[in-house]
Amino acid sequence: MSNVALKPAARTASQLTDHAPNEDAIRRFEIHIPQAAVEDLKQRLGNTRWPDELPAEGWSRGAPGDYLKELATYWQTEYDWRDHEAKLNEYPQFTTTIDGQTVHFLHVRSPETDATPLMLIHGWPGSFVEFMDVVGPLSDPRAHGGDPADAFHLVIPSIPGHGFSRPLSNMGWTTHRIAKAFTKLMSRLGYGRYGVQGGDWGAFIAPEMGRIDPAHIVGIHVNSLVQIPTMPQIMVGLAIMSKAERVRLARFKHFNDDMRGYDFIQATRPKTLAYGLTDSPAGQLAWIVEKFKEWVDPAAKLPEDAISRDRILTNVSVYWFTGTAGSSANLYYETLHDPKAKQRKPRNMAPTGVAVSLTQDVTIRRWAERENNIVRWTEFAHGGHFAALEVPEQLVGDMREFFREIR
Repeated sequence: MSNVALKPAARTASQLTDHAPNEDAIRRFEIHIPQAAVEDLKQRLGNTRWPDELPAEGWSRGAPGDYLKELATYWQTEYDWRDHEAKLNEYPQFTTTIDGQTVHFLHVRSPETDATPLMLIHGWPGSFVEFMDVVGPLSDPRAHGGDPADAFHLVIPSIPGHGFSRPLSNMGWTTHRIAKAFTKLMSRLGYGRYGVQGGDWGAFIAPEMGRIDPAHIVGIHVNSLVQIPTMPQIMVGLAIMSKAERVRLARFKHFNDDMRGYDFIQATRPKTLAYGLTDSPAGQLAWIVEKFKEWVDPAAKLPEDAISRDRILTNVSVYWFTGTAGSSANLYYETLHDPKAKQRKPRNMAPTGVAVSLTQDVTIRRWAERENNIVRWTEFAHGGHFAALEVPEQLVGDMREFFREIR
């Protein structure tokens, strides 16, 4: 889609991937979606063809029509993209080329000169928008009632194929290749020692960075870590598991059943899926918001009971305007078809902190420790899969304590 432009150079979307003569160059970036694209979104939402619906379905078969129609109307008539675009542009943004791929990232330097460099990595169906509530407290704790010794210089990339790290340069962008690119990005920025934090896909990529670049990574913090056990592990584990672990194992079965739906489609036919989601904003909205409902704290009756409606729509808008429904789903395809993804990984020896949601997460420590050097394990009583969006204060506090301990 030709919905992305740069300011002040007035480049078109296609020019986003033009390589500078020096591929190591770091180029300033600002989001500016053409007004014609904003109006096109509103028109498409107004012209949505809504399907028939069985009575009293609720969320059991996906996003219910009455809820989605109301949300789509709000997106069309009340949500102000320009306001949120301006808020995103308050943070310094850049692009660079790594391994032939355009990589977009925020680079927010702390006013504390001796701050620890820290990369934050999002997941799906998230984006760099996930971290908007933690940027200030992490980069400038002094201004947010914290200890300036806990300050971080933040690097927040968009995963290749997501957001403004588009289009994908070629096939083969696995979590390992992304991790290599992100370690190169930190090196290119001049950071010799740094930390990494990630959730969802970020919780796969961050430990992989620890395996690739252990000499430069001071520590890794993850949330929404998914450690998929083998059947022998499950059978042995059942004999020795605690009651809490058995609850988490039962939740894993539900999680695994859910994965057979959206995960299997994205992992096998991302291109076919992309035609519908790239053409229909209502389809893109339904595809993402249903996962927000499924994965936030179960106490939330609606996604916006856990995460603000405008924040959800800003995230969905990034997917829509960049046309990355298919390229973001591609990571699922690469993972399913990557022989190395099925092999046991070398142990990530970087000190690792894990934050676990007691309401949603499925990770069991004894399994996670087989592949990670876990030195801190924190359980959040509230909040679900999207910690940076649902419980940003708790996440910031746990990250500060973890990195304070390992520093």
